[in-house]
Amino acid sequence: MPIRKVLVVDDSKTELMYLTDLLQKKGMQVRTAENGDEALRRLAEEKPDLVLMDVVMPGQNGFQLTRTITRNPQYADVPIIMCTSKNQETDRVWGMRQGARGYITKPVDPMELQAKIDALN
Repeated sequence: MPIRKVLVVDDSKTELMYLTDLLQKKGMQVRTAENGDEALRRLAEEKPDLVLMDVVMPGQNGFQLTRTITRNPQYADVPIIMCTSKNQETDRVWGMRQGARGYITKPVDPMELQAKIDALN
C-alpha cells in the first residue's frame, strides 16, 4: 500500500516545517503533532500510513509513544520511522525494540528518508 498520509511528531517547529515541506514535495499529505498527547489525538482523528517520530519530547518521549502506538491493535499496522538526534547504536536498537520500522538521525537526509519510506511500500 503506497504511503500517502504521514503524521510527523516532533516538538521542534523547525523540524516539523522541514519534514512537512520535504514530504509534501513528494506528494504526501502531512499532519503534525508537537507531543505525545497531540499525536494520539491526531491518530484517533485520521489513521496515517506512516508516523515519523522524534524521541526527545516533553511528556511522553518517542520511545514510549512508539510502544503505545505499536501495541494498540488499531494502529499496530502503521509503520513508525524514528527521526531523532539520538545517534547511539543503543538508541537505535531500543527504538526498533519498541516497534519502530526504521531509525534515522538528524539532520534528516532527504534521500535516506525516501529510501526508508520506499522500503515500506
